[in-house]
Amino acid sequence: MEQAVMEILLDHDRLIFRTEQLLEEEILRCRSARNFERNYLNKTTNEMITVYRILDSHNENFKLSGPYVKRVTVVNIITAPEIEMLVIHAEGKYDDYSRKRLKPSIYVKQHLKMNKVKSYDFAKKYFEDADKLVGAIQQYKQKTHHKAGTLADLLK
Repeated sequence: MEQAVMEILLDHDRLIFRTEQLLEEEILRCRSARNFERNYLNKTTNEMITVYRILDSHNENFKLSGPYVKRVTVVNIITAPEIEMLVIHAEGKYDDYSRKRLKPSIYVKQHLKMNKVKSYDFAKKYFEDADKLVGAIQQYKQKTHHKAGTLADLLK
């Protein structure tokens, strides 16, 4: 789902960066710092790089080795439980969700009758209107106070 959301935002020029600014001009899927260094950083010049890691967990470790620490800034964007919350906000159901005291994933399944919310195909279709997606991201940011970065921090 995160991949689909980022693709939609990139395709509609809603992010603080453009496709042309990405390494290899695409969203990269790489969880290991060592693999990231070997596969991508060895190919770049000595310019400063910012890596935005879209994660669904606060617990993922990504420690770059010595030569890269000074020229790579790593920014973690945590989406848990943001993805389900985006659907709740897009549906205008935040107040109802708040009263139910359920996990977002359970609320979406039981009350919105949406079972495959975390799938790529669901996200691409459901959020094909980028305004709907951006609105849900902004509403979610207003209702929460995460210490870590959220998708809203990447919006223009």
